[in-house]
Amino acid sequence: MKKTICWVACTLTMCSACQNSLNRASIDAEIAGLSDSVAYVSWSLGDFPVIDTVPVKEGKFSWKGTLPDPQKILIRADQQYLEVYMENKPVTITGTIDSFYFSKVSGSAIHDEWVAFNNSLKDLDAVQRSLFPKIINSTNEAEKAVAEKQLDSLGKSRIGKIKEYVHSHPSSIVSLNLVRDMALDGEWAELDSLYRALDPSLQQSAVGQRVAKRLDVLKRSAVGQSIQDFTQNDVNGKPVRLSDFKGKYLFIDFWASWCGPCRAENPNVVKAYSSFKDKRFDILGVSLDTDADKWKKAIEEDGLPWTHVSDLKGFRNEIASYYGIQAIPFSFLLDPEGRIIAKGLRGAQLQEKLAEILQ
Repeated sequence: MKKTICWVACTLTMCSACQNSLNRASIDAEIAGLSDSVAYVSWSLGDFPVIDTVPVKEGKFSWKGTLPDPQKILIRADQQYLEVYMENKPVTITGTIDSFYFSKVSGSAIHDEWVAFNNSLKDLDAVQRSLFPKIINSTNEAEKAVAEKQLDSLGKSRIGKIKEYVHSHPSSIVSLNLVRDMALDGEWAELDSLYRALDPSLQQSAVGQRVAKRLDVLKRSAVGQSIQDFTQNDVNGKPVRLSDFKGKYLFIDFWASWCGPCRAENPNVVKAYSSFKDKRFDILGVSLDTDADKWKKAIEEDGLPWTHVSDLKGFRNEIASYYGIQAIPFSFLLDPEGRIIAKGLRGAQLQEKLAEILQ
């Protein structure tokens, strides 16, 4: 009887259980140059990540699954990757492995939204790419400073476009993912405002709830908050407390010996230390290393004369984990009372901020 009732209901209104059984997500891909091996399709089942392995034959592969909600999935193959926004509908993907990230995705209106948004950023991206060589390779400090300011301005323009998109598309899964990506290292107040602009259905989704938890963590390090006192050992195994630095402007530098961008930034930090160390300014390096010898060697090689601490737990470093730090280099600038007055200062930004408050 139950089966008959369900069948009758489905013929009239299609009950959700039967609808889900009929509608499945599927991918048929043909990627020129893709070697005969496997591709990996990563998606989320609520809070649980799922990675499906699918065989590749002559550059072709197929995948089927039932997504609990529209979402961004990740496809990896031949050390390349592609992001695809989709729901429980079939899509086709065509392209070449050399430009896998830019493959053509057909059959997903959500993905079309994401492509349109990315296209609106093309001009910003082009200028951004042109600035990186000037920052990385130039030996002219003035030229690097100008490029860094331009890059910072571009970043603000990008955030402005994201805000506009979220406010005009509050029910789009693309908007939710843009907020999620910004939450990697964004500022809490700005992100909290964007999150509240999202449709409640997105806030209550699995991804939305993870973003909410991330915002709770980011709130701990919002500008104006006081840093929690902590103790970690220095290079000689001696405990060092954050409160030992109270009364000074303190730059807490999260870095690691294995982090290329961190090592590239170290000369700027050394310059700042040399310029302001006699003006109630100090630096505390917090390393996300796991190898003590490599950590100590990097300190010596880069000539970093300030105090360094670490619990040698990598990204599980106790204080880095508490503040949700997921990418380095990262930094806090504290006032003499231990309150955060700036975050993520790099290059000329650090020099300018210190000159503003100490000169």
